[in-house]
Parts: sequence; C-alpha cells; structure tokens
Amino acid sequence: MRTNKGYRGKLITDATVAPQNITYPTDLKLLNAAREKSEELIDKLYTPLLHGEIKVRTYRQIARKDFLNTAKRKAKSIKVIYKANGSQLRYLKRNLGHIEFLLKAYPCFPLTPKEQKYLMVLHTVYQQQEQMHCTHSNRIEDRIVSIHQPYVRPIVRGKESAKVEFGSKLQVAIVLGFTFIDHLSWDAFNEGKYLAHTIEKYKERFGFYPAEVLADQIYCTRDNRKQLKEKGIKLIAKPLGRPSSKAVAVHLSPGERNPIEGKFGQAKIAYGLDNIKAKLKETSESWILSIALVLNLVAMTRQALAPLIMDKYAVLTY
Repeated sequence: MRTNKGYRGKLITDATVAPQNITYPTDLKLLNAAREKSEELIDKLYTPLLHGEIKVRTYRQIARKDFLNTAKRKAKSIKVIYKANGSQLRYLKRNLGHIEFLLKAYPCFPLTPKEQKYLMVLHTVYQQQEQMHCTHSNRIEDRIVSIHQPYVRPIVRGKESAKVEFGSKLQVAIVLGFTFIDHLSWDAFNEGKYLAHTIEKYKERFGFYPAEVLADQIYCTRDNRKQLKEKGIKLIAKPLGRPSSKAVAVHLSPGERNPIEGKFGQAKIAYGLDNIKAKLKETSESWILSIALVLNLVAMTRQALAPLIMDKYAVLTY
C-alpha cells in the first residue's frame, strides 16, 4: 500500500528509435561483407612455414564479380537475389572451412580478441543466412545486420518514411520540459509493457506519483489502465468501449503530446539522434545519453532565461 498520497506533475511518455550510422542492410550486402572479412582473416592466418607454399584458394575475384553483377542491377527479381545469396553463402562456407584448417596448424591461438569476435560473428551470420536461405524466409531471432556492429537489430516502426529502423529503442519520459530515458534496448520491445516501469521511475526521481499521464494508444491497455486507476493516476486517453453520452470522457487533444514529439525532432535534427556514429555498443549508449543531457541543459537554460527576457520585454513596452 502506498503511503505517500501526493500526486503532482504531468508525465508524457513515448518510444523512439536512435538509428545507427550503418548502410541499409540487405542479405546480399551482409554476405559480401562477411566474405571479404573472412578473406582478411585468411590472409593473416596463412603462413608458408606452417601451411606450405600453396595458399588456400578463396576465389575472391570471382566472388566479387558475382556480387557486383547482381548488386548493380536496377531491377532484381526474387529468383536472382536468391541465387546470388546462395552463391555468396557457398563462398563464405568455403572460407570458414579454410580458416578452421589454418588455425589447426598453430600451436597457440593466433587471433586477437577483436579478430576472434569477428570470426564468431561470421559463423553466426552464416548460420542465420543459411537457415533463412533454406527455408525461404527473411526473419530469424537475433538477426545480425552488420558484421562490424553485431548488436544492432532491425526494429519495425511501421512509419511511412522508415518502416524498419536499425538501432536502439528508447522509452522516453518528458516532465516539465526535461527528458529522461527510462529504458534503452537494442532489441525491439512493446513499449506498452514499460508504462508501469516509467511510473515507478517518476516516483523514484521526484518522491511522488504523477497526477496525470499522457501516452499514445499503445500504452492504454486494460492492464495499464487498471494499474493507474489503483494508484489514483489520471490517464488522459480515449476510454475503452463505445462512447457514452452520460459519461464524461477524457480525451487527448491533438496538441497535448507535442512536447515529446518536439523533443524527438530536436534530438534527431539538431543533435544527431537519428544518426549515431559510434561503433561500439557502450559508446553508442553514452552518445545517446549525452544527447539527452544536452537537451536538459538547453531546457534548463531556456527556463532560467525566460523571466529575464520577460522583464526586459516589459520594460521596453512600458
């Protein structure tokens, strides 16, 4: 039972994606990049003293030519893409076999931790792509879309400009113009399930629950409505069921959620949240959190200067 009876403030929450700066991934591009990386590992591992004078064959020039013949086509049929993917898969499989053969000749493991990580990624990419190729599917769990940033996952957004984005998904809360990132994940998640988490984070920060919550329709599930009602928090959203002429409906006006949409636009257009250029997972997360910090510093500066500007304006108009 909650002992603090205070209800203060308005919480606005929504989710967005912070896309990574990677080329738009296709299976063919990914397989080609994996094949080229496997060739780099073969070049490093091959030593005439351990493996003989004849170097293992990679057919890299033929593989590159096969890739370009398909990639440069303006119109590619499903059959052409399927055949090209299969070709690159076979080249990659051959190269991975060569790498295992070359490694066996070394008394000690010769690869650096970074190179070993790449090798593990190449094996995972091959397994995923082979499974999708054999089943004629384009979906698989924990799908890798970049060998250099294997933690990035495709996130379906369903928007006209970008139906699928590749980056991290953020659960964001806006309170009095300040931005708080309550949840950051590299896997897609249903933001509606994190409303209770956002409410508790609000209480953790301020010591009391919000009086009102403004959220998108995806947050307005029956479970969330029930939890908010039990806590005495007012949800400003369209009620469930048929509209009643007697009941006083609480509707969300079109402009009430503008602050959080504006924050998303400010973060992506002005501060680069739509193009995270960091390469490492931890660095990317720090980049995103730094953007939130800058947003709050700007908001703090604006709120501090507002009274001074109004006083100066009053003097000028006196």
